[in-house]
Amino acid sequence: MERRHDLDALRVLAFLLLIAYHCAMLYVAEWDWHLKSTHLAEWLQWPMLAMNRWRMALLFLISGLAIGLYQPARHPGRFAWDRTWRLLPPLLFGMFVVVSVQAYCQGVVNGTVRPGYLEFLWRYWQVKPWPEGGFDGAEYGITWNHLWYLAYLWPYSLLLAALLPLLESGPGRRLQAAFGGLRGGALVLLPALPLVVYLNVLLPRFEPTNDFIHDTFQHAQFFTVFLYGYVLARSRAFWDEVVRLRWPLGLAAASMCVVYVGGLKSDLAFGEPGLAAMRSLRGLRGLFVWTTLLAILGWARHGLDRPFRWLPYASEAVFPWYVIHQSATVVVAYWLVPRALPAWLEASLVVAGTVAACLLGNEVVRRIPWLRPLFGLKRRPRSGGAQPEAVAVLGRGE
Repeated sequence: MERRHDLDALRVLAFLLLIAYHCAMLYVAEWDWHLKSTHLAEWLQWPMLAMNRWRMALLFLISGLAIGLYQPARHPGRFAWDRTWRLLPPLLFGMFVVVSVQAYCQGVVNGTVRPGYLEFLWRYWQVKPWPEGGFDGAEYGITWNHLWYLAYLWPYSLLLAALLPLLESGPGRRLQAAFGGLRGGALVLLPALPLVVYLNVLLPRFEPTNDFIHDTFQHAQFFTVFLYGYVLARSRAFWDEVVRLRWPLGLAAASMCVVYVGGLKSDLAFGEPGLAAMRSLRGLRGLFVWTTLLAILGWARHGLDRPFRWLPYASEAVFPWYVIHQSATVVVAYWLVPRALPAWLEASLVVAGTVAACLLGNEVVRRIPWLRPLFGLKRRPRSGGAQPEAVAVLGRGE
């Protein structure tokens, strides 16, 4: 299988962006999160909105691309088992151990949990409902918080495995070839059309919840993008086209971003917009999301497809960093926010503490054989050298 350095590098950058986004959630005004600083900034809403609409879609798209390159149709049963083994242990371990500290900190700050982490953990492990407002997911007794991505990626992967006979049939292959052969405006408009429909039909009825059962809009959006990735992964014509169009795609995405975010921040969007105005904004959002994804792929293919020296280590570290990062951010903020530090110092320490915890945690995890699968890593290569990790969080397999 061809090693796509651009997708490996893009995966690393996408998760670094996710970590930065979650650190910023501590400070953005009027947005709920597990904890909030006393230093809130309304201006942060602008860049956060610009990223919010496509950041998770990018992760699901890369997941689909990685699986498409792996070609699971050769061994669909092994693929389904591999996805289960690589995704479920980190999800369950993360929910019961890593994420529990987020629930504890949030519950203590909200006044619904008594201080004392071990006492909380014993109660948390019983998976019984907590008082309302204790922490996100308290009504279920346990939470997956930022690990919801794993909970969604696993069934998406199994559903894709079930669809493989259809996708790899004669008509399925012809449809894939036609999709990969889209050019110019058709490559932007046609794949964006389902996203626009979901935004106008499903989003008004099914707000994003991240609870899996009641998340119809997000399932429709993310599985569609995930499937796009699988279909387009091996289309040389597609990759040539996004590289060729990288400049107009980038400019179009930037322009749509300004118009869309400006529309959301206007008095019209936050007041009582008419139905036509809301449909226009949602339609623009669908085009903005898909155009941004295409632009990112085009520029990544153009500029990142080479074996950077840092890439093998970073590719392996992505999954442990992903599992650890938000719990680290919440714990650091839990200790720092009550100390009333200056905004610049508090934010710097939150970011530094998050990065330090991820670095240290990864170095511990990668050296302990029984911890590796609990953080999504394969067994250590016998040579002991750094190897590019086929990270399950993005659906890669070797």
